[in-house]
Amino acid sequence: MPLTRRTVLAASALGVSAVPVLSTLAGARMPGAQASPEPTGFEFGLGIADLTGPAAECGMMGYSQLEQTTAGIHLRPRARAFVIGSGGNRVAFVAVENGAVFGSVHDGVLRALARRFGDRYTERNVVLTSTHTHSSCGGSAHDYAYTLATLGFQQQVYDAEVAGIVEAIVAADADYAPGALALGRSELRDASVNRSRVAFDRNPAADRAVFPDAVDPAVTTIVFARAGRQVGALTWFATHNTSMTNANRLISSDNKGYASYAAEHLEHGVRHLDGKPGFLAAFAQTNAGDMSPNLHLAPGDGPTTDEFANTRIIGERQYRASKAAVAQSVPMSGAVASLLCYIDLADLRIDGRFTPDGAPKRTAPAAAGVSLAAGSVEDGPGLPGGPISEGVRNPLVDLLGGIDHPRPAWLADAQAPKAIFAPLGLLPPVPWVPNVVPIQLVGLGGLYLATAGAEFTIVAGLRVRRAVAATLGVDLDQVLLQGYTNNYHQYVTTPEEYDAQQYEGASTLFGRYTLCGYVQEFTRLAEAFVAGAAVARGPAPRDVSALQPNLVAAPGPDATPQGHEFGAVLVQPPARSARGDQVAVEFVSAHPKHNPRRGDTFLDVQRRTGNGWERVANEGEWDVRFHWRKDGDAVSIARFTWDIPAAAQPGTHRFVHYADALGADGTLHPVTGTSAEFEITA
Repeated sequence: MPLTRRTVLAASALGVSAVPVLSTLAGARMPGAQASPEPTGFEFGLGIADLTGPAAECGMMGYSQLEQTTAGIHLRPRARAFVIGSGGNRVAFVAVENGAVFGSVHDGVLRALARRFGDRYTERNVVLTSTHTHSSCGGSAHDYAYTLATLGFQQQVYDAEVAGIVEAIVAADADYAPGALALGRSELRDASVNRSRVAFDRNPAADRAVFPDAVDPAVTTIVFARAGRQVGALTWFATHNTSMTNANRLISSDNKGYASYAAEHLEHGVRHLDGKPGFLAAFAQTNAGDMSPNLHLAPGDGPTTDEFANTRIIGERQYRASKAAVAQSVPMSGAVASLLCYIDLADLRIDGRFTPDGAPKRTAPAAAGVSLAAGSVEDGPGLPGGPISEGVRNPLVDLLGGIDHPRPAWLADAQAPKAIFAPLGLLPPVPWVPNVVPIQLVGLGGLYLATAGAEFTIVAGLRVRRAVAATLGVDLDQVLLQGYTNNYHQYVTTPEEYDAQQYEGASTLFGRYTLCGYVQEFTRLAEAFVAGAAVARGPAPRDVSALQPNLVAAPGPDATPQGHEFGAVLVQPPARSARGDQVAVEFVSAHPKHNPRRGDTFLDVQRRTGNGWERVANEGEWDVRFHWRKDGDAVSIARFTWDIPAAAQPGTHRFVHYADALGADGTLHPVTGTSAEFEITA
C-alpha cells in the first residue's frame, strides 16, 4: 500500500499574494457607514486567480495515497489576495486553496514578486496561507515526505501554484486604493468536532475551560469597503478542509471553497472565469489541527453520509457565520506592520520559562511516530503492516534509499515518549521535511496574526495567542494563530497532548517541546514588534531544488476512438430538460496535462440570446462537474454534468468543450466540441 500523509507526514524580504482587480460592488452597505465618514487610514487591493493543476493522472496532496490521482474538476481552487496598507506599510495576505503552501512555493512566489516589484513585497510582509484542501494537485514541494504519493516533484503543479498566487498579488496591487476596514466576530459550533478528544482532555482545566465543547468556535472577519459598499471579506475559522474523502478524484477546494463560492457567486453573482469584477470572499484557517468537519468522526460522515453534500453544508455554515460576523462589524483603525524570522526546529534551545517543568529543553530532528501510521479518526484507518504493505512498493521511496534507517538512542530519548516510525530528519539524501521554517507576526489595525507553517491544535494555538497577546498588551481575541502559512511541517500539539501520542502527537515531528519553542520564539518576535526593533533573519532555509526526482512519465500523443474525431460528442444532452434536472454530455477529448487550462475553462454551458451565445456556467462552479477518463492508452473522454439551477433562465442551451491535443509531431492542436442544442423549460 502507498505511503500516505497519515503515515509519513505526519526577515529581510517581503512577499505578497494578489488577485484580479476587483471594483466596488453595489452590495450591502458597510455597518456603521451611514453614521460616520469612511475612515481614510487604510488602503487595500483585492484580487483572485486560478490555481488548478492537471486534471488527470496527477497525485493529490493531502491524503497522499498513490491511487488517488486527479480525474476531473469539482470546484476550481483559487488564490485570493488582500493587500492591506496604512502609514506607508503594507501586508499581502493570500488565502491559497491547496493542500499546503510549501517552502518551495513560498520561495518561488517571492522571487517572482521581486522581479516585478523590487522590494515592495518581500518575505517580511507576504502571508501565504493554505486552506488545506485534500483534493488539490500534489507535487509542488521540495520535501520528499510530501511528494511520495506524486512520485516526485511535479513542475506543472508548482508552476500553477506560483503563477496563480503571483497573478492574484499583481491584481491586488493594481487595485490598491483607499478604503475602510471593519472587524466582526461570531461563533460557529456545528462545523467542527475534536477528532482527538483523548489528547485534548489531558490539557489543564484552565485550557479546557476556554473550549467547553472541545472546539474553537471563533469566527473572525475583516470587511473591506469603498464608498460605504462592501467589496470583500476575509474570514478565519478552524476546521479541516476535508469534507471530501480520499476516494474522491475530482480537484476540489472543499468546504472552504464552497463558502467562498456561496459568498461570491450565490450572493453577489461573481463568475471569476468570465473576468468580471465583484465581491471577494476568502475563508482561511487558524488552529485547526484537531478540528474535523466530519461531525460523526468518520471519513465523509457528518452531517450526512454524502461527501459532496457535506462539503456544501459545512461550507454554507461557515459562510453564514461570516455574514453574522459582518453584521456585527465595527470600523478598524491602527497601524499595519509585520516581522518575520526563521527558526531551526531541529535544534532549538528553549529557556525554562517556556517549558512545563521550568528546566531548559531542546527540540530534536524530525521523526514520525508509530501512531502517525495508524491514521486519524478524521481520515480513516491507517495502513496495516506499515507504509509499504507486502508486495507493494513505492519507487520514490526505493530511489531515496527507503525509510528503514536506524533510530539512534539519542533520537529516541529526544522524541520520548514517541515510538519512532521513521526518522524523517535523518533520512538520505537530505531531511525529508523542512526544519528551518519562518514565523511571522502581522498587525492589521487591532488584529494580530501569529503565522507558522504547521497544524496547531486549538490548545497549542491558545498558548501561542496568550503569549503574543500578553507581550503586545492586547486582549486574547485580538490575536489569531495563523497556521498552514509560508511552509509546512505537519503538527504542533501541547506537551500534554504529545504524551498521548495520538495521530497529532505522532505527527509533531520535532518532539515534545515543539510548542514550547514556538511560544518562546513568538514571544521574542512580539517583544521586537512592541519595541519597533529589527530581528535577525535567522538561519537560511535550505535549497534542494536541484535534488528533485520525478518518476511520472508525461502522457504521449492523444488518439481518438475509431470512427470519431477530437471534439466529437459521444453522449448528447436530452432535447428538453427542466430546472432541477441533471444534464450530461461526453466528448472525445485530450489529456488535460497537455494543457491544464489554468485560468481558462474546459467547458462553457451557453444560452442563446439575441446577441448570440452567452456563457452561463462552467466547471468553476458548483453545479458543473468535469469527469475525465481514459479509454485504452491514449484516448481521453471528457464527461460533464450540469445540475440545472432553480434560477436558470428558460431557453436554448448547448455545451462547448475545449482542450488541446498533442500530435505525433509533438505540437499541440486546439480541440473544440459542441453538443446538440437543448431546451430548458420553466
